[in-house]
Amino acid sequence: MAQESVVIPEKIYFKIGEVCDLLDVQAHVLRYWETEFPMLSPQKNKSGQRSYRRRDVEIAVRIKQLLYNEMFTIAGAKKKLQLEIREGNKPKLELAETSEFIPSEETKVVSRTRSDVPTLFDDFPDLPVLAARPAAHNQEQVAMNGDQREAFKILASNLLEIREILKPKTSRV
Repeated sequence: MAQESVVIPEKIYFKIGEVCDLLDVQAHVLRYWETEFPMLSPQKNKSGQRSYRRRDVEIAVRIKQLLYNEMFTIAGAKKKLQLEIREGNKPKLELAETSEFIPSEETKVVSRTRSDVPTLFDDFPDLPVLAARPAAHNQEQVAMNGDQREAFKILASNLLEIREILKPKTSRV
């Protein structure tokens, strides 16, 4: 079977249909993989629909590579994936290289400097200890490796999403 590469969009959550389209598999196949591979465990939203995080999609891509490209059995693929995760390696993915990065809305929001982002304590200036900010106010002064930067972006995106959920809804007239 020919090697294929997958481009995973810069999103926080994916619906099962989106993951199926990315992997070119049917939904029942993904649901079966969830029963066989405990590391593939999408969350469920309030309505009970599966919500795949980027990490879940990466694991699903690796499962497909092991089963379809490298011809592992289910048991063999499970052992191989567990070994890769146990060793601390990210599963070896064959992702397509894009010649141009097109940032999503979440990435655009996260790419602002720290000083542009209000904190929880901005409304409480009387709390000097809590309101004190560190000397590093922009991205150039904060040293982060790639994994830390990615974790920060995901955290910031999730916090923005939570803020939107918690915003009071305007009353309909």
